[in-house]
Amino acid sequence: MNDFEIGSVRIGSPSLFLIAGPCVIESEAHARFMADSIQRITADLGVPYVFKASYDKANRTSVKGFRGPGLEEGVGILRRIAEATGLPVITDVHRADDCERVAEAVDVLQIPAFLCRQTDLLLAAAKTGRAVNIKKGQFVAPWDMSYAVEKVTGAGNPRVLLTERGFSFGYNNLVVDMRSLAIMRKLAPVVFDGTHSVQTPSSAGGQSGGQPEFIPVLARAAVAAGVDGVFLEVHDDPAKAKSDGANALNLKQLKPLLEDLLYIHRVVGKSQ
Repeated sequence: MNDFEIGSVRIGSPSLFLIAGPCVIESEAHARFMADSIQRITADLGVPYVFKASYDKANRTSVKGFRGPGLEEGVGILRRIAEATGLPVITDVHRADDCERVAEAVDVLQIPAFLCRQTDLLLAAAKTGRAVNIKKGQFVAPWDMSYAVEKVTGAGNPRVLLTERGFSFGYNNLVVDMRSLAIMRKLAPVVFDGTHSVQTPSSAGGQSGGQPEFIPVLARAAVAAGVDGVFLEVHDDPAKAKSDGANALNLKQLKPLLEDLLYIHRVVGKSQ
C-alpha cells in the first residue's frame, strides 16, 4: 500500500485523517462556514483534515434535485476556500472533460461510486496528477476494485485511495461488509464513508432517505477495523440541507464522534 501526501495530510500514515464537509456547495458563505467550523474542531483534536464539497451532484434521484452551482462557479468557490483556509480540498468529478479544469483548484478528484468503472473518467482524473479517491460502487465486490486502482496507477498516478460507502442490499437499502475494508486496504489506503453508508437510496419520494443514528455505530466499527481515514458529510442543519440531509451528520455531533474515533484508533494501534 502506497502512502502519499495531500497538502499537509499524510495518507497511509499512522494518523487517522478526516474528509468532511457539506454534500454540495449550497452557497459560498455556507461552504466557507462549514470549512471553518470543521477546521476548528479538527485543529483542536489534532486530526488531519481534507475539506469536501461538490460543485455538481449529477447523480440525483430526481431531475428536480438540487445539483449545486456548477463547474465554473463551484471551482472558483473551492479555490477560494482552499486559499483562505490552507486546507486540502476534494470534490466529485462526473465527466472526463471536467478533470483538468477541476484539478486547477483542488487537491483530490473524487470518482463517484456509480462511476467507479468508467475508464475514461478514471484515466482523465489520473492524468491530472492530482490524488484520486475512488468510491467503491454499491454493486462492486471489494476485490474487484483492483481494476479501478490499476486504471489510475497504470496511467502513471500512484496517488489513489479507495472509499467504502456500503453495498446494495435489496431495494432502497445498503449494508456494510467490514471485511471489504481489510480486502481493499491491500490495494490502496482505505477511507470509510460513514454517512453514505447509512443512506436509504431513492426511498423518500424522489430523493434518498437515511438512518443517521447509525453513523457513529458504523464509523466506530470501521476505525476498529483499521481504516486510514473517515469520510463524513456534515451539515449545521441537516433538515434544511439541499442534498443528502437525511444521512448527514449534524455539526454538533462531529467533535464527540471524532473523540470516540481517536480513542478507538489509539487502542487499535497499540494492539497491532
